[in-house]
Amino acid sequence: MGKTITEKILARASNRGEVSPNDLIWATVDMVFTHETVGPRVFAESFKELGDRIWDPDRFAVFIDHYNLPSNLNQAEIVQYTVEWSKKHGVKHLYLFSGPEHQVLAEEGFFRPGTVVVGTDSHTTTGGAFGAFSTGIGSTECAFVLATGKIWLRVPESLRFRWEGSLPEGVMAKDMALRMIGEVGHGGATYKACEFTGPTVEELSVDGRMAITNMAVEMGAKNGIINPDRKTLDYVRDRTLKPFHVLTSDADAEYEEEYHFDADDLEPLVACPHNVDNVKAVTDVEGTTINSVLIGTCTGGRYEDMEAAARILKNRRIHPDVYVIVAPASWRVYREMLRTGLVDRFLELGCKVTHPTCGPCAGHLGGIMAPNEVRISTQNRNFLGRSGSSESKIYLASPMTCAASAVAGEIADPRRYL
Repeated sequence: MGKTITEKILARASNRGEVSPNDLIWATVDMVFTHETVGPRVFAESFKELGDRIWDPDRFAVFIDHYNLPSNLNQAEIVQYTVEWSKKHGVKHLYLFSGPEHQVLAEEGFFRPGTVVVGTDSHTTTGGAFGAFSTGIGSTECAFVLATGKIWLRVPESLRFRWEGSLPEGVMAKDMALRMIGEVGHGGATYKACEFTGPTVEELSVDGRMAITNMAVEMGAKNGIINPDRKTLDYVRDRTLKPFHVLTSDADAEYEEEYHFDADDLEPLVACPHNVDNVKAVTDVEGTTINSVLIGTCTGGRYEDMEAAARILKNRRIHPDVYVIVAPASWRVYREMLRTGLVDRFLELGCKVTHPTCGPCAGHLGGIMAPNEVRISTQNRNFLGRSGSSESKIYLASPMTCAASAVAGEIADPRRYL
């Protein structure tokens, strides 16, 4: 019987010949990270009890990305504490006011095939785009990993999502993610390894793959993962010299369940308030009045996303009753947008181009929502009160759909603007 990529990675990490679903293992961690909101200020005391010493400073990163930049005294004090704690403990990889951590981890080469990555953020599943077992953990568990380099895990059952065909014009990887979440439900893949395969996935860029694995946790997944290929290896090797192990699923690997999708028939989708699995075709909600648009975050703020949104907006105007926030996923993305003129293009249209931050998505700063405000966003969650007032509403969509809606002043089908 063959093995899935997730099973192979966890077998190697636990120094076993093989593992099977539901096995309990102690796995060696290749990379652990945290950020200021749930990092040292939460686990510092627990870490002291474990010796107050990082097992391997080169395998640990701290990000200041949620309170970036601090907007009140409480946030500023938390940032200050995190920075001081990091310096005291000899943290080698401190990213002060970086973009969203998942994008930066990819750009810095911390997501590598065959490795185990854990972080105190649920969207750590993003790292699976590079063939890594990458999953979110709690703050107390992070303290234990920091002290020992080990983590206790149950090997998850695997679900396979196979995509055939090519994406039509106006349809993006975010639409693929929403299609799968709508099918499985927000808890339908709880503690499962979601493996994304097929010609459509192979055609996606690394940016597109990251959008899919980022959203895997929205159906409850323990991890989302894509078998590494030449695109993966080229991306990683351009960014790091650190070793990695290329592992892929066997042809006869066993899956708990398999799902099949046809990309040729996929249309732009929208997740309606207040659940990510409340997915409808954009044509079903077209005409819904909006007040604001967010294009960015760790889900929809990569360069490919910005380029797609700009394509829709070209030679058009933002609706006068709508404001648009553009938040690149990292400073590298921001600089590339400057180099290619995208920043100027967005500014000329009246968009509010901000620095890379998790702020507006997480409801901390940089564009939180007022009561009764309606927003369409490229972010990954639309829970009640996620980005501000509990009386606001968030619709989730692709960068193209968000850009088309910005022009129309209401939710709009991007295919009408191509």
